[in-house]
Amino acid sequence: MNTFNLQFEAEIIKGLKRVHDPEIPINIYDLGLIYKIDVDEYQNVDIQMTLTAPNCPIADQIFNDIKKELKKVEGINRIELDVVFDPPWNASMMSEEAKLELGYL
Repeated sequence: MNTFNLQFEAEIIKGLKRVHDPEIPINIYDLGLIYKIDVDEYQNVDIQMTLTAPNCPIADQIFNDIKKELKKVEGINRIELDVVFDPPWNASMMSEEAKLELGYL
């Protein structure tokens, strides 16, 4: 991966870190909800993610917030979200910062 792609992905991650699950005061990236970020040569961004629960009542709000924040990243052509539930999310997927914030450490 070249330097541009690393910087571009870093900007995408910054955007994802601005999105919070309204029920949990931690951003979706540090919560471990983002499983994979793929960027192709046309700056199309495909994100594989999950939710804390399959029947999450605020899923649409989270998806809209992701797209809103990522549209602020210069150069993104298209954003696709692929929501999966395998593997299911669990607290061990959170970053150390998130675990500390929520009292898991």
